[in-house]
Amino acid sequence: MVKKKQHKKINKLRIIRRAILIIIGGFITAYGLEAVLIPNNVSDGGVTGLSIVGSQLIGFPLGVLIAVLNIPFVFLGYKQIGKSFAIYSVLGIISLAAGTSVMHHIPAIIQGDTLLVTVVGGIIIGFGMGIALRNGGALDGIDMLAVLLSRKLPFGTSDLILFLNLFVFIVVSTVFGLQGAFLSGIAYYIASKVIHIVEEGLSGSKMFKIITNAPELMVETVRDRLGRSATYNIVRGAYSNEEFKEITCVINRLEESKMKEIIQEIDPGAFVTVYDVAEVRGGNFRKINIH
Repeated sequence: MVKKKQHKKINKLRIIRRAILIIIGGFITAYGLEAVLIPNNVSDGGVTGLSIVGSQLIGFPLGVLIAVLNIPFVFLGYKQIGKSFAIYSVLGIISLAAGTSVMHHIPAIIQGDTLLVTVVGGIIIGFGMGIALRNGGALDGIDMLAVLLSRKLPFGTSDLILFLNLFVFIVVSTVFGLQGAFLSGIAYYIASKVIHIVEEGLSGSKMFKIITNAPELMVETVRDRLGRSATYNIVRGAYSNEEFKEITCVINRLEESKMKEIIQEIDPGAFVTVYDVAEVRGGNFRKINIH
């Protein structure tokens, strides 16, 4: 009974933490729009970009258009992805809409320098959107559509967001002209890369799978020089029918070159595959003290 109460308390704290981070993500994105992009006639992508165009053409408040135009996508998220995703996304969209209203009259932090505008604006909005996506919500209907499609297609969320936004930038060009559309595209390309980094984490990890004639020596050397442990899988060659010990070892990105050095030194002919790892949980990923 006590454990059950503790579990509920932990879940509530996790939900509150996620909600707070999504709100922060919404306000960061709003700041990028109002203090960098919009004053320099550069738009965002997605439903937010369409809302900016609508606001410029008919004079409606940007926050109102963001909230209204996202309603169908929130419904899509609820039906296809889940209730919690839809709730978190509503929270994010409301935060973004409120943020644009609150920050509408703040002075621009950059004026005129198009390269700086696209880079700084892209980084800020990408960081905000990435925080929301990492915590289970979305700030834009296009994000929801991209999350849904990423479950059915072999593409990442950030790549799909970029692809869908190509159509949005055609609409943007009708208000901000071709130059504004191109700058918007560059800013959002930068944002998509930042989203990818935030989703995966800044450090990231690498997984090495190694088939070698000296598995014990390889594991021992990795442990002694890198302080990393490893696991064995028994695999069989399809052609030779010979059994091998396949080594699996997860390291951080900074250790990658050292790992390759060790492999080259012990067995230059080893069969090695390397994977990007977005997140590592559980187990014992901590380094052994080698000093």
